[in-house]
Amino acid sequence: MNAPKVKEQLTPEGIVKYFKDEFKTKIKSSNVKKHVEGSKKKEYYNIWIKIDKSIFKDVIKHLCDMTYPHLAVISGNDLKKDIELIYHFSLYFGKRYNEISLNISVDVPKSKLEIETICDWIPGALVTEREKQEMLGIKIIGIPDSRRLFLPDDWPEGVYPWRKDDKGLQKYIRNLHEVKK
Repeated sequence: MNAPKVKEQLTPEGIVKYFKDEFKTKIKSSNVKKHVEGSKKKEYYNIWIKIDKSIFKDVIKHLCDMTYPHLAVISGNDLKKDIELIYHFSLYFGKRYNEISLNISVDVPKSKLEIETICDWIPGALVTEREKQEMLGIKIIGIPDSRRLFLPDDWPEGVYPWRKDDKGLQKYIRNLHEVKK
């Protein structure tokens, strides 16, 4: 990986500008939220950026050019026609009172439920990418290890626990409230 191009720490607004300057209208939306936390009332920022899927891999490279991001997790939401993936990063990780939360959201249509791996840029993404494959049915293109990690090997194909479009999941759910003691 190349050394980051941006040497100074950017403000939250500067981070949004960094992406908008590069990707223009492919940035669908952005939002900066400031929070105050702790007894010393230190400011903390959450940045939310929604992007077009066509620039996904370029956005991750651009982020890695800016700083060394810490990926916490990838979360996913079933939006009926799409699966929304949210990549939760911490920027300037380890710099006390300077960390910034960056959340990059991308919609993946169920009609073509696939997205490229980011393991080539962020190797630690492997576990959370494998989780999205198993739980949401997303094909991660180029993932270095696609074996199951969370579901048993005999779990049926096409049944995804986090999806709202029930495809047989109900018979695998135990209704513990109905069990007699």
